[in-house]
Amino acid sequence: MTVWDSFVVVDWSGGNDTGAKPRKDAIWAGAVLGGVEQEPVYLRNREVAYAWLCDLIRAERALGRRVMIGFDFPFGYPMGFAGALVGRADPLALWDWFAAHLTDSPDGNNRFELAGQINAMWPGVGPFWFNPTQADIAHLPRKGRERTRDHGLKDRRRVEAHAKGSLTCWQMGGAGAVGGQVMTGMAFLSRLRAAFRDELRVWPFQSLAKPVALVEVWPSLLAAEVAAQDDAIKDRAQVRLLARALSRLAGDDLGRMLSVDEPEEGWILGVGHEQALADALTGGLQPPRLKNDCFALPPGVDWTPVDEALSRLRANLRPIARIETVMCSDALGRVLAVDAKAQRANPPGANSAVDGYGFAQSATGSGDQLLPLIKERAAAGAAFEGEVPHGSAIRILTGALLPKGVDTVVLEEDTTSNGFEIAFEGPIKPGANTRKAGEDVEAAAVAVRAGTRLGPSQLALLAATGVREVATFTPLRVGVLSTGDEIVAPGSTPDPARTYDANRPMLLALLDDWRMEAVDLGHVGDDRAKLTALLDAAAQKVDVILTSGGASAGDEDHVSAALGEAGVRHDWRIALKPGRPLALGMWQSTPVFALPGNPVAALVCTLIFARPALALMGGESWSEPQGFMVAAAFSKTKKPGRREYMRARMTDGAVDVFHSEGSGRISGLAWAEGLVELGDGAQIIRPGDLVRYIPYESFRA
Repeated sequence: MTVWDSFVVVDWSGGNDTGAKPRKDAIWAGAVLGGVEQEPVYLRNREVAYAWLCDLIRAERALGRRVMIGFDFPFGYPMGFAGALVGRADPLALWDWFAAHLTDSPDGNNRFELAGQINAMWPGVGPFWFNPTQADIAHLPRKGRERTRDHGLKDRRRVEAHAKGSLTCWQMGGAGAVGGQVMTGMAFLSRLRAAFRDELRVWPFQSLAKPVALVEVWPSLLAAEVAAQDDAIKDRAQVRLLARALSRLAGDDLGRMLSVDEPEEGWILGVGHEQALADALTGGLQPPRLKNDCFALPPGVDWTPVDEALSRLRANLRPIARIETVMCSDALGRVLAVDAKAQRANPPGANSAVDGYGFAQSATGSGDQLLPLIKERAAAGAAFEGEVPHGSAIRILTGALLPKGVDTVVLEEDTTSNGFEIAFEGPIKPGANTRKAGEDVEAAAVAVRAGTRLGPSQLALLAATGVREVATFTPLRVGVLSTGDEIVAPGSTPDPARTYDANRPMLLALLDDWRMEAVDLGHVGDDRAKLTALLDAAAQKVDVILTSGGASAGDEDHVSAALGEAGVRHDWRIALKPGRPLALGMWQSTPVFALPGNPVAALVCTLIFARPALALMGGESWSEPQGFMVAAAFSKTKKPGRREYMRARMTDGAVDVFHSEGSGRISGLAWAEGLVELGDGAQIIRPGDLVRYIPYESFRA
C-alpha cells in the first residue's frame, strides 16, 4: 500500500464568502505535514481555498512528500445519476459537468438554479429539493414532501446507510444540507484535478499510484472526540482531529479503510473503522491485559536471586493503563504514551544569541573593522523585514531573527559606536553569536519520548516546540487491601492481641507519592468467602491489587490460598532479607502483589519489586533506583545466599544503619532515609568500607 507523508482535511462550505474573521460554518483546513501538526487554517471562500491548496500541494511535492487530502462532501451521487446526466457512469465526468455549468464566485453561485435545471431533465418533481431562497425557482420544490419518485433514483448512496446522521445529496437547503456543497465541491475538485492531473488520483475511483490522493471524509466519525474538545468553532476541532487521526493510523489500518470497490457512488474513508480512527488519536489501541502466566518462574526454581526476579518482571510485564489525550497544561505527572514530536523547530528561525551588531561575515577580515550602521534595528518579536546591505551592520538584540544579509553578530561589548558606524577588531568567526534554526530541536523530531513522566522541564520543551496536547497513560489504579483477623484500625482498641494497620496507610501514601491513583480497598479478616468477594469487586475497578499479609502457606494465609484456588498464584521465594514470602498472581486478569504482613518487609518488597513493576504497567520505562557508594559508619558480618536491605541514613558524610535489624521495629522506617543494599555474597563490613546506599528519594516518581 502507498504511504503518505502528509494529510490534509478540508471542512467544506457551498455558501458565500464568510468574511475576514474566522467563524463557524465556513471552510476550514487541518493538516499534518511531514509528521508536524499545523494550526487549522480559516479559508473565507473557495477561491482562497483553491489558492491555498495549490500552494500547499506544490510545496509538499517540492519536498518529495506524498499528500492525502480529504474533503467532507460526497464524491458521487446515487447510482444512475451520472449515467443519465453525462451519458456514462463516470463520477469524474460528473465533476467536469458541474465545473462547466456552475457559475461560482465569492459573492454567490447558481447552485439552486442549476438544481432546478437538472430536475427539469427528469419526469415528476425532483430529485433535488428544498429551495431556501425568497424567489421561486422553476422545478426546485421548497419542501421535500413536494417531491415525486418518478426519477427512479435512490435517496441515498450505499455508504450513507453506514453513516448515521449523514444527509442526502438531493437536499439543497436547511440545517446541515450538503446538496450545494456537493455541486460546488465537485466543480472545485475538477479544477484541482486539471491543475495537477499528472500527479493526482481520486479514491475510490482510481488507483492511488500517484503522489497526491483525494479522498472523501466525514469528521462526524469522530463525533465523541470532537465534542470533548474545548473549541468554540466545531469545524476547526473537526479538521484538526481527523487530520491527526489519519496521520497516526498504522499502515495496515489505512490499507483496510482504502480497500473499497465503489466505482460510481464513492465511499467515506473510515466508515466501519471508527474505532481505529479513535484509537489513532490516543496513539493506538489500548494495552492488552497481562497473561495469567506472566509471574510464573521456571520449573524447579526454588530460591530466586533478586536480580533474576527483577529481570523476569521486566521481561513479562507491559503497560496496562488506559490511554487518553490531554492538553499539556493538564499533563504534569502524566506518563507519555506516544512520542511527542516537535510541531516546529526550536529555535524556529536563525537568531541572535546576544545583544550586538549583525552583518555578513564575508564583508569583514582581520584587524580593525569599520562598518556603516543602518538606522533600523532588529529585536525579538520585531524582526527587520528588509535586507542589510553587504558591508553594513544592523543593531540587533538577543532573540531577534537574523535579517537577510546577516549571518554573524559581534557582541556589543566588543564594539564602539557613534550611532552611524561601528568599530571592532577582526577576525570574527562566521556564524559567531548566532543560533541556527532547529539547532536545539528540529521540526518533526521527537521532543519527548514515550515512557517519560512529564515534569516541568519536559513541559517547557513541549511548549517551546509548539506541542499543545499529548497522548498519555491515565494514572495506574492500584488497590490496597489489608488482611488478617489481628489487624484493626489505628487507635480503635487497646487490646494487645490486635495490631494497628500500618501497612495500608504506608502503601496508599507511597502510591500517592508515585503519582498513581491509590484506591483504598479496606481490610478483610481471615474469611475466605469475604476475601474472594472483595477481590472480585476490586478486579472490576482497579488495574493492580496490593495486599499485605496472608502471602505465605500457613493455615491462616488466605490471600495465598485464594489465589491458588480461584486465581493464578506463583509463590516467589526470593533470596532477600527482609521480604519473604512474596506471592504474585492474577485475579480475573488483574495482577496481584501479595506482600508480607510485616511492615518492614512489606516496604522493602514494595520498593524493590512493586515500584518498578507498577511503573512499567503504568507506561513508564523500567526504573531502577539510583544508589551511590559511600563509606559505612557501621560494622556487619553478612552470610552468603541472600541480598539484604538495611534501613539507613546519612550522618556526617557516611551511612549508618538502624541499631536493630528486627523487621518488627517499625520505628526504623521513620528513622531511615534510605536503604543500604548488601550483595548476595558473604561480606565483612567495617567502618570506612564502601557500601551502596539508595535514598528513598530514588524510588519517587
